[in-house]
Amino acid sequence: MLAFGSAERRDLPWRRTREPWAILVSEVMLQQTQVARVVGPYERFLARFPDPQTAAAAGAAELVRAWTGLGYNRRAVALHRCAVQLVERHGGAVPDDADALRALPGVGEYTARAVLTFAFEEDVGVVETNVARVLARAVVGAPLKRAAAQSLADRLVPEGRSWEFNQALFDVGALYCRSRRPECGRCPLRRQCRWARAGFPEPDPAVGSAGVGRPQSAFAGSNRQGRGRLVAALRTGPLRAGAVPAAAGWPDDPARVAEVVAGLLADGLAVRGADGTLELA
Repeated sequence: MLAFGSAERRDLPWRRTREPWAILVSEVMLQQTQVARVVGPYERFLARFPDPQTAAAAGAAELVRAWTGLGYNRRAVALHRCAVQLVERHGGAVPDDADALRALPGVGEYTARAVLTFAFEEDVGVVETNVARVLARAVVGAPLKRAAAQSLADRLVPEGRSWEFNQALFDVGALYCRSRRPECGRCPLRRQCRWARAGFPEPDPAVGSAGVGRPQSAFAGSNRQGRGRLVAALRTGPLRAGAVPAAAGWPDDPARVAEVVAGLLADGLAVRGADGTLELA
């Protein structure tokens, strides 16, 4: 069985709480966003929206404004919809049921499992990029498909110790079993690691394993960049139709601006008035 110890980075604010709403907020923020970028916005967000009732009453635009610095702003809209459902269907509380969690906007399998283990200490495994690398390299010594990785993680969770176990796996993956230049000499699993004991043969077992993401496309010059500029401008107030292209950074490319605006409208991030004025939803 995989040995484990206490999580090493207890200074992270979401590691100091079992409050379900705070855990849910942290997990949504951590989707596609590095830990270092989340800490400050997370603490400011919870100070402004300490519970689902406050978030639901504030409106989606207020949550998008509070999302500054995180990117992927549609997550803020999904979190607002989630808060509304929590108030309307769950009495303002985050449910401790897997099916009910997965039914919430913006909550998939991974986020539901993270809430179950970190807020309610259910004995379930939580598999993300870091954990997938550890399982593939140290435990199996071969690539793992998503279902196999999840099944293995569930089997390894010691009864009654899921919080500590999952946090420890996160730390091993983030601090030692890294994608590039892993710190195998310092890794606490070095003596047990199947990949290490086999002499680190190629290919790396982590490559192609479930949860190990591919490099993201370049941000500079992308539609994501223009979308981010536009949302940043909308946080300060509505934009007249004629001001939208410049705010997006493409004053001479109306077709591209129209594509980005259409995406914002479809995602519920913005609304357009009869006169063409654009504002946050």
